[in-house]
Amino acid sequence: MSPHALLLVLTAAFLHASWNLLSKKAKGKTPFIWLIYVAGNIVYLPFLFFQTHIVYSLPLLLFSFNSAVLHLGYYIVLQKGYRSADLSVVYPLARGSAPLFSSVTAVFFLHEQIRISVTIGLFLIITGVLLITGVSFKRENNLKKMPGITYGLLTGLFIALYTINDTVGVKSYAVSPFILTLATNLFGTLLLTPFVISEKKELKREIKQHKWIIISIAILSPAAYILVLEALRYAPLTVVAPARETSILLGVFMGTKVLNEADGKRRLVASLLILGGIISLSLG
Repeated sequence: MSPHALLLVLTAAFLHASWNLLSKKAKGKTPFIWLIYVAGNIVYLPFLFFQTHIVYSLPLLLFSFNSAVLHLGYYIVLQKGYRSADLSVVYPLARGSAPLFSSVTAVFFLHEQIRISVTIGLFLIITGVLLITGVSFKRENNLKKMPGITYGLLTGLFIALYTINDTVGVKSYAVSPFILTLATNLFGTLLLTPFVISEKKELKREIKQHKWIIISIAILSPAAYILVLEALRYAPLTVVAPARETSILLGVFMGTKVLNEADGKRRLVASLLILGGIISLSLG
């Protein structure tokens, strides 16, 4: 991976972990998600005036609509996970399982080559994620963790699906990452609107209690993803998708230090395994 692409991915990782910390604090439902979309449109749509070569094509519409549907599933499942489990369980499991799904799909459907170093990196990341979740051989202990594990894996699946969709759009059809993200946000807003029309009280409550969190996520979330899509122009998905999961290290740190979640030492060891996996991936 080139230094330019690596810088884009690492910046995206920091932004992503930051907005997930805010999202965990809010524990919002559908109105919360809709408000984030609306705020994101207000923030980013004015930048369209600075785009001199905007191409409105059928691929843009198709890929952005697909991305909107998949992102909605991602946000809904992620918020359910944050309402039922720790940030330092749901977040690393979601982010750690996504590279596995993405890389396998990239190899079989996008015909990208996977090297031994990438395979080792994926193995280390998955091992670290399993250690973070605290999965054991005792059934009763695992049952307590099942909500976080289930929602984490489902979130990881949605991440992999929209990553594949958007990668094909950007790399194979030359769709602009910025325009794709804006169009996805617009479609997401439209798709969610029928479900929040009757939620006026909840909307007012969310605005009153979490307006600054909503605005912050509306800025950070699209920015993080635009950076990742830009990085995909310079590096293959099998490297970019796992490398962006450096956010796992930040997510675990934020969960244990900011939210005072337990098992800090175990999760530190797991984070080191993940770091080793990322280093191995960078050699690919």
